Amino acid sequence: MPGPRITPQTASVLAALLDREQAWGFEIGRATGLKAGTIYPILARLVAAGWVEDAWEDPELGRAEGRPSRRYYRLTTTGRARAVHATASGSPTPGAVGDALPGTSS
Repeated sequence: MPGPRITPQTASVLAALLDREQAWGFEIGRATGLKAGTIYPILARLVAAGWVEDAWEDPELGRAEGRPSRRYYRLTTTGRARAVHATASGSPTPGAVGDALPGTSS
């Protein structure tokens, strides 16, 4: 299965995730300058591709701070390798990242 299409926005989200162990959506927005309507569909595609995993924080942490629970995102091992490749080469053409990495089939 080919990887997700790497647009400049996707590369920006990947770069933000490379800089952190994990991040929540608002944090990614601050780091990239992208709006939520752009970030969350990108994250959903990256999760579906297996590049990113997501998990909700303990609801008690949010309650203690008087806010909703945060959904955190982080790169998988495979996603980290592909993100390094995607961000190092600028914005490759669609499918190029998935096709260029070992263990990827077309």
